Amino acid sequence: MITLPLPGGNLFIFNRFLDTPLEFPKLRSMENLARKFLTEEEYLEYERKAETKSEYYRGELFAMAGAKASHNIILSNLMGILYSQLRKKPCTVFPSDMRVRVSTSGLYTYPDLSIVCVKPIYLDSKQDTLLNPSLVLEILSESTEAYDRGQKFEMYRTIPELKEYVLISTKYKKIESFVRNTNSWELHESRESVPFRFSSLDVEILLEDIYEKVEEG
Repeated sequence: MITLPLPGGNLFIFNRFLDTPLEFPKLRSMENLARKFLTEEEYLEYERKAETKSEYYRGELFAMAGAKASHNIILSNLMGILYSQLRKKPCTVFPSDMRVRVSTSGLYTYPDLSIVCVKPIYLDSKQDTLLNPSLVLEILSESTEAYDRGQKFEMYRTIPELKEYVLISTKYKKIESFVRNTNSWELHESRESVPFRFSSLDVEILLEDIYEKVEEG
């Protein structure tokens, strides 16, 4: 079991990123789409008309790269399994088209999967930007892994309603889940032939079902 400290509040987060600014292009191989700094309102106006998705952070847009087959297969498997297991529970499963805003940092991002087990809270009447995910899941790739494990997780942890953060490998059959406790985040790792439990959802899934039809190598 590994524990990670909870952030010390909004001031900690802002100081952290002012001292060490995010370098999205290096961490996510994103292309900076705009030299002009955009307000959040300008970003949303642009994004809602755009044919491709972009993240937004501190006035800049960062184009999101397309996903490989293994990524899409894993996501499709998870969507089907989780919908089936949660359909009788007060939880809503959102795919990667649902944008999430991290209010403390102003990040707008598109998790691979987000789940809300209370009434969803949206940014506005468009209902295309979620504010209160209970669980966020990211499927790792070589270009996103450092960002998803590090600076992005730091920002996700400031969402008060977030109870669980899940990382799924595309290189190995492996799941890591960080579960919020009172003063820390606990890491739970999958084991072969043992159902993996999503603690905040109270559901179990077999690794072989998540990785079904995913070709090795």
